[in-house]
Parts: sequence; C-alpha cells; structure tokens
Amino acid sequence: MSDAHVGPGVRYTHCASRPYHRRSQWHYQGQFHADIDMWKEQIHPGRKMLGKGQNEIPQSWFKITIPYGRQYDKTWLLDSIQSHCNVPFTPVDFHYVKMQAQFFVQDASTASALRNVSSMIRDEENRKIRIFVNHSTVPHSVQNKLTPEQMEQLKLTMNKRYDYFHQALDLQSFRFDPDLVGHNIDMILNRRNCMGATLKIIEENFSELLSLNLRSNKLYQLDGLSDIVQKAPKIKILNLSNNELKSAWELEKIKGLKLEELWLEGNPLCDNFSKQSTYVRSILDSFPKLLRLDGHELPPPIIFGIVAYRKLPVCKGSVFGSETLKNSVMQFLEQYYRIYDYGDRQSLLGAYHDEACFSLTILFNPKDLIPSWLHEYFRDSRNIKKLKDPVLWIQLLKHTKYDVVNSLRVLPRTQHDISSFVVDICVHTEKMLCFSVSGVFKEVEGPFQAHVRAFTRIFIGTPSSNSSLCIVNDQLCVGDLGLMGTRGAFSTPVSTPFSSSMPTFYQEQQQMVPAFSTQSGMYLGWPQRYLYSNNWDYTRASKIFVLSTPRF
Repeated sequence: MSDAHVGPGVRYTHCASRPYHRRSQWHYQGQFHADIDMWKEQIHPGRKMLGKGQNEIPQSWFKITIPYGRQYDKTWLLDSIQSHCNVPFTPVDFHYVKMQAQFFVQDASTASALRNVSSMIRDEENRKIRIFVNHSTVPHSVQNKLTPEQMEQLKLTMNKRYDYFHQALDLQSFRFDPDLVGHNIDMILNRRNCMGATLKIIEENFSELLSLNLRSNKLYQLDGLSDIVQKAPKIKILNLSNNELKSAWELEKIKGLKLEELWLEGNPLCDNFSKQSTYVRSILDSFPKLLRLDGHELPPPIIFGIVAYRKLPVCKGSVFGSETLKNSVMQFLEQYYRIYDYGDRQSLLGAYHDEACFSLTILFNPKDLIPSWLHEYFRDSRNIKKLKDPVLWIQLLKHTKYDVVNSLRVLPRTQHDISSFVVDICVHTEKMLCFSVSGVFKEVEGPFQAHVRAFTRIFIGTPSSNSSLCIVNDQLCVGDLGLMGTRGAFSTPVSTPFSSSMPTFYQEQQQMVPAFSTQSGMYLGWPQRYLYSNNWDYTRASKIFVLSTPRF
C-alpha cells in the first residue's frame, strides 16, 4: 500500500462519508507527519504543550484511519494494533467508510502511539498495514450520548420487548415505541450512539439472546451493529427485513455471527440479484452455517470439522474403471513400493522418464511448530501456497530422473501398508495414465519408527517399450495420520521382499530369474534374492554366487 493519507481539516459529521479514493489517488498532504506539539499548536495557537497534572487540552479527539481496513476481521485488526501499541486505548465509534476502517481516540499521546504503529503490522500476504491520524471534532456518538436516565428508560422498554422463554428480543419499529416517544427519546438505530446504547443493554441484561428482530428500522448501514459479534455472540436468528440495506457488503460487518436464520426481504439489496441462487450464494459467503433465508429452508451445509450438519459420505474405496486397469496399476504399485521400501531406491531409475518431475509437500499448520518427525521432509517441501519465493518454487521441483531418484534416496527408510492403499484413476488414454494412491506408512529407522503417517501420491505415466509404466510426473504429499487413523494400520502381515512370490519391477528382471536359476541350479526364490541384493546386475550376482559356492 502507498503512504495513504486522509486530508486535514475534515470535520466529522454524522452519516457523511468521505469520497473513496483509489490506491493511486492517495496523496501526502503533510498533516499526518505533524508531531504532538504541532497538533496542539494548531488547536490552540500559542499554547505550549503542558506536562502531566497541568492544564492539558480538554477533549482532544483524533480520527484513526486504516486504508483498506474493511478487508480485515475487526477483532484481529484491533487486537493487532493494540499488541503493537505501547499505550492502551479504547476505540470509539469504530466504523467503515467505503474500504477504510475508522475509529476515534481522545488524547494526543494515544494518537501519537497509534501513529508509530503504522507499517509495523503485516497481514497474511505480508503487506504493511498503514495507520493515519487526523484531528477530529468530538464524535457524534459521544456528543449525543444518552443520559443515565435515558439509558434506564431504554432498559425498561427493551425488557418489555424481551421474551425470556424464547430468548428473543423484538425491536421492530423501535423508534416509535410509545414508552420511548413518551420520554422524548429518539432511538434512531442508524445512529451509532443509539445502536451502541442498545447493544450495551443487550450485553449487560440479555447475554443469552438467541433471536433479535430489527425489522422496519430504516437501517441503511450496519456499522453500529458490528459490535454485536462480541456483545451477543449466541444469536442464531436475525431479522433485518424491511430496512434500507442496499448492498450485501453490509453483512460483512456482522459475519462473525453464527447465524442459522436470517431475514432480508424488503431491502434494496435483494433487487441486486437476477437469480435466487446467486442471492443465496452471496449471503452464504458471509454466513456459511445458514439454514433458513427469508423463511425458506436452505440445503444443509457441508462442514469439515468435528461437528457437521450431515455426515460425509463413507469412502467407497478404489476406483479403477476396469479389471484390466486395476491389475496393471496394483502390480505397478506392489513392484514400486517393494523396491522403495526394501531395495536400493537407485533401482527406481528405470521407472522414470528421462525428463520426469517430482515434488514433495508436507501438511501441517504453518502457525504451529513443525513436528519433529517432519524435519526430514520439511527441507524439500514445495508448498507454493506457503512459499513466496519463486526461486524456491523452481529449486524444489526435481527435474530429470536422476534428480528425482536422488531425492527419494535421501528420504527416510519406510514400510508402506499396501492393504491400506486407495487408488483412483483420474485420466486414462492410450498414451497417458494418471492416478492417485493414498495410504499409510511408517519409518523403519530412526526415533520415529512407531509413528504411522498418511500419504497421497499422484503418478502420471506413459507406456514404455517393455509394456510397463514410465513415470513422467510424481507428486508426493505427506501428513500426520493422528491417533484415530492408526487403527487397523499394518494389521495385515507384510510379506518379505525375498519370498518366491515377490514380483519384480521390470520385464527384463522377470526373465533374469529363471535364467539365473538354470545356471546356478537353485530354486527360483534364491536366484531372485541374489539378483535383488545386487541391484539386478546379472554379471555381478553370478560372480558373487561363484565366489560364495564351496568347492570340494
């Protein structure tokens, strides 16, 4: 963001909004960089700044502006500012003007401290968050603050409208309530001081509130209602029908509510959508758990978590498309992982295309510490959603079969549970096969041997000259399985790699075994062991056999 600045000398007036400036239209005007002495000198010319305990300037109000602050969660934004600010502050009248977030503070020392926080905070995209400070008159909400007597009458009026059995508060056409009119209290809920007073009473007296009816209050913005997320977080039903809301943007200000039912009919924003489905989708963007909109039932949402409104479908296992394809893929996987787990991974060179590519990604929350067992994988993890350096994107993509196999060789020794594999064929043509395989594995060396992990691997291959699969692209994703996922893992005994039924990886290797058996006079299992332990080098295996055979 550029050094945005709101111009000096702008008086704050209720319900007025400054013209919205695009990023390229912000201009530096000098006022922002004035120090505390200059601020006070401009307010009271000729007066020197006084120390504590002396007659400081009364009611010195400053407006704080965060350009593009609307795109951030209000709680996160204020907490981040407070954590960097060396002076505790209470934001007064927090609201939005177009894309800006604004609030007020009362004294110059707080304003100075907030000015110093500018650019110290960075968002998830590593962009600096700017904070700008201007003089302000007393905020409208402070000027028109309700008296204690008016607050007490407001409390009595709201208490009459509260249904304790259903924990519902009916504030429909609240301004025209006879009790308020009779006491000359003009409750216009568009005014932030009026909505703030209402929310204060809700917080202090109706903390279990589940349903709030704000129908027919001529609401055209929800700035004042934004604090409801903190003051009445249990609300499930909200009625905003027959108001003057013109844009679904307004709902972003209260999207922290976990609403299940919302009423918006009778607002101009409903006319912005040509299709009902578009309207529903737009509202669900702010309230994904919504079950009813304007009295109509919505399809229950799919929620990924411990609790969901409907159960996710049960996994139906592998999808191959045909029995022939199934046999080919499963044979390939058995052969591949027997060498990957038990043999020298250098032997996998023949399985990859000369220009093959390989990438590794690990799954973990970047806000948490990296689990110790992931350190062996972390250095080569290529998660481009988290990595911001394009150079690393290229470096961590292994290109050519030699780089691929060298990367595989340095990974920890493993044992995969083939019985856990779930295979899905994605694309199958005469010249290309793409499929994914998911399952579990564990390390067989080092301090984490008992730790069962999950993996997903996507292979893209082409037919080779010997009718086997030649891997062109290989993507491996490794993550923690968790305690629940370990149940049943490795429950099926894994056959040893040197049994007579062990499949070999290449067609040429299948032909070596009977030839070696004929030459050596051994049964098939032993020739296979000799060849396997010598990386399928027939000449070397023959020499070792001759040297190890006793002579009489």
